[in-house]
Amino acid sequence: MKQRCSWAEVNENMKHYHDTIWGVPLYEDQRLFRKLILDINQAGLSWQTILNKENSFDAAFDGFDLKKVANYDEKKIEELMGNPGIIRNRRKIEATIHNAQKVIEIQNEFGSFSDYLWNFNDHNVLVHSYQTQEEIPTTNDLSDRITKDLKKRGFKFVGSTIIYAFLEAVGIINDHVETCFRYEELTQK
Repeated sequence: MKQRCSWAEVNENMKHYHDTIWGVPLYEDQRLFRKLILDINQAGLSWQTILNKENSFDAAFDGFDLKKVANYDEKKIEELMGNPGIIRNRRKIEATIHNAQKVIEIQNEFGSFSDYLWNFNDHNVLVHSYQTQEEIPTTNDLSDRITKDLKKRGFKFVGSTIIYAFLEAVGIINDHVETCFRYEELTQK
């Protein structure tokens, strides 16, 4: 039997997410934006809730196409507010549109959202060595620095805890515990 991070043992859906997606370095802007928005929507909820709705989020937000999302209007916001498949929080929906516009600004300045994010740690994965889930922090210096810069650039709903979870999920931080089979797989890449 494979040893996993304890949070992944909840059900098959979480195991699959843990085993194939969480912590794998991501470099594609649209997928990074998608993950950021899903993490923003997760605030105050369980990750399982978002995982159960991710296909609905993809459909509702046009596959997280940055240019499309950045141009959503009030009519589209109302449509999204009526969609039971997503988190119907007006402030989070408006933040998604606003943040898409901000990601495009970053792309124009840095060439890509990926380069912007990965540059904070010199394009390296920050590998932690934790034995238990309880040791893992909810923020660190890296998430604090990125959060501060994102806020300076006008991003919304980007507290350090949300950004830390995002960095773990997109592989900028490897927080698989050392006994997890993914820890070694991801540190050898």
